[in-house]
Amino acid sequence: MRSRSLFLPLLLIGIGAYFLLSRLGWMPPLGRWLNHWWPVALIGLGLVMLLGRLR
Repeated sequence: MRSRSLFLPLLLIGIGAYFLLSRLGWMPPLGRWLNHWWPVALIGLGLVMLLGRLR
């Protein structure tokens, strides 16, 4: 059985928390480009993970 790392889930929780706090005005925004295009980055990360599993 393959053990799974907790790094990626914790990273995604941290990123999500940062974006939530940024939307609430409690954290500074990361920039106009990143605030607009972050869903594309998540899709790309998902594709990379999927392709890695198919190999």
